[in-house]
Amino acid sequence: MTASTHDLAPLVLDGVVPYPPEFAQKYREKGIWLDETFTEFLFASIEQHSEDVALIFGDTRITYGQLGERILTLAAGFERLGIRRGDRVVVHLPNIPDYVALVFALYEIGAVPVLTPIALRLHEIGYIVEESAARGYITTAAHDGNDLAALAAELKSSSSTLEHTIIVGSGGLEPLLAQGTLEHRRRSLPSDVAFLALSGGTTDRPKLVPHTHETYLASVRAAAAMTDITSDTVQLVVLPMSHSFAMRSPGYLSTLAAGGTVVMAPNGSPDVAFPLIAEHGVTIVALVPPLALAWLNSSLKLQHDLSTLAVMQVGGAKFSPDSARRVRPELVATVQQSFGMAEGLHTFTRLDASEDIITTRQGRPTTDAEEIRVVDAHDMDVEIGSAGDLLTRGPSTIRGYYNAPQHQHVFTEDGFYRTGDIVVQDADGYLTVTGRSKDQINRGGEKVAPAEVEDLLLAHESVHEASVQGMPDAVLGERVKAFLLPRAGVDPKTLSLPKVRQFLKGKGLAAYKLPDVVELVTEFERTAVGKISKRK
Repeated sequence: MTASTHDLAPLVLDGVVPYPPEFAQKYREKGIWLDETFTEFLFASIEQHSEDVALIFGDTRITYGQLGERILTLAAGFERLGIRRGDRVVVHLPNIPDYVALVFALYEIGAVPVLTPIALRLHEIGYIVEESAARGYITTAAHDGNDLAALAAELKSSSSTLEHTIIVGSGGLEPLLAQGTLEHRRRSLPSDVAFLALSGGTTDRPKLVPHTHETYLASVRAAAAMTDITSDTVQLVVLPMSHSFAMRSPGYLSTLAAGGTVVMAPNGSPDVAFPLIAEHGVTIVALVPPLALAWLNSSLKLQHDLSTLAVMQVGGAKFSPDSARRVRPELVATVQQSFGMAEGLHTFTRLDASEDIITTRQGRPTTDAEEIRVVDAHDMDVEIGSAGDLLTRGPSTIRGYYNAPQHQHVFTEDGFYRTGDIVVQDADGYLTVTGRSKDQINRGGEKVAPAEVEDLLLAHESVHEASVQGMPDAVLGERVKAFLLPRAGVDPKTLSLPKVRQFLKGKGLAAYKLPDVVELVTEFERTAVGKISKRK
């Protein structure tokens, strides 16, 4: 079904830092980068498994054949709208079957989805639309009590680039489905940017991470090999499908490519997830540590048959060894720790590794092509077993953020990415993550940039200065704490935790970024240059 590509020139997006030609050639010669796009990757499975179930959501079951038809029909609709190769379209949806169909319809025509978590609100989405110069925005009418249709209308009225807003579930897809379908063929090249993801970010705004078809699919294939994904795999997806962990580690992409079944859930709470595992014979799931701990502590695990669950992946934040040791005896499954980032690198503990490895390490790279350095403050390699800053370079790791030259300093001159993580590497290549060198809060796997929250707090009429920091938490790893210096003469009650949270909600801040604790201070400790000290 793949047409000749002689008439396709490489897609050049301004603001994308390319791989040096010698590295690109090396990765292709080694067979790490293949001549394949996202839609070719999926449609090979659609052809082979057309009658098998691809997606399950509630009572809805969608076969591979039905998924392929919907992708091509939606792709035709996007073309009628005037969406073209290289156009950016922000996708802001919960876990629903049309998430997959819409994203792959955009891939089919060569457009570039900008994948955003459903938890983000106007403050963040507005920035992402402008930063990506998006022509389209796709969301649902409402989610978790929030009016996203109104958000879409506000975006369209204020954006200089946004032409199309599509509301899923309120008849918004009908124009796209009204007439005709496309023939599946190659409309983009493997070297094209496939999508833009969001970085965890330590700055005041998320950075856009550009992945090409060949860079990301290399990672997907490697992850599938690490986790024994086959057509018999039944994967439960409870994390947002825009997150890298849910996409490629091995994620829904690996499962669909193998002809397996993806069971989609709105969340991962035990009362939602356990019945789905029992009903559908789920074999693998990916969780962040707070969810994994909730599963372990839930009495519901004794009321449902979870015996088919072979692998519980845990990542996004550090999973305590004590909790990891509980997984096999209490849930039968093998725990597989995963560590990675939107920028590219991801590591896994091997399924056949020793109990000590799988409970105390966060994995090792999936291939030898993923280069790792652990360095000191002078960028000198430390000894094996010593802690240092993690640097990485490889076929799945980007060489720069999208349209963000101001952040190029996090990449070395020879192409290594400074992850901001402090790690220890053992003699077998396994990593143990010991902390963060970047000023970022990791709240249960969700990354919170303090400067973003601080900027909004400073807009409060009662706040003179603000400092947002992470505070240790046994369940989430870290919680968000806001230290506030009130303006002179204000009533402290105006800065109570409920009122501060309500103020930030009104500013459109995502719920997971809201402070868990507010502490009023009379002064801040300062650094030598007069900045607020953030020593924890």
